[in-house]
Amino acid sequence: MSRKEEIIYATLELASKYGLKAVSLGQVADKVGIKKPSLYNHFASKEEIISEMYSVLRAQAQRRNTVSVDYTALIEGRSLEDILTDCLSGYIKFLSDKDMLTFFKVLYSERSTSSTAAQIMVEETERMISNTKSLFYALVVHGKMKNENVDTAATSYALTIHSLVDRQMDIKTANKETISITEISEDMKEYIRWFIKQMEVDEHE
Repeated sequence: MSRKEEIIYATLELASKYGLKAVSLGQVADKVGIKKPSLYNHFASKEEIISEMYSVLRAQAQRRNTVSVDYTALIEGRSLEDILTDCLSGYIKFLSDKDMLTFFKVLYSERSTSSTAAQIMVEETERMISNTKSLFYALVVHGKMKNENVDTAATSYALTIHSLVDRQMDIKTANKETISITEISEDMKEYIRWFIKQMEVDEHE
């Protein structure tokens, strides 16, 4: 593990216990076992550590839990419900990656007061919308989805799924359960089925 990664993971561990705002660069340096001035050789600020943390953890979670998308292999010969369900399962595996989940829990608790946390959450949501648009256009090309208001449909779908995942996490927190999502909930399945009725191509038309 590189020194930069040591700093990132030390910051994540401290933030998960005390919150981002309460963590000082001095604490991070002590955790890593270096002098505070040495930390500045790698990062100029705590905000820079957090931004780099997002990039590193996201890349690692993707390598562990997702496969590069081959839309032809994903779509051909499969129902729209199977396609959307598989994509959602992949997204849930990504979110449930241990380090990624810890990071997002920290961000969720501080995004209303931390511009850095809020910016990362905006970026992640925009990624989700962009990826959904790419999938939906591929579905249109393969004749699986209507070519009507695709951008709006993708944005609506992505944000609804995002909200349903948030709801599941809130329910677990309210019930004092371990915050993780390992499978698609019934309300997510119901939403996918409803969405398909709106957007699926009628083969008899």
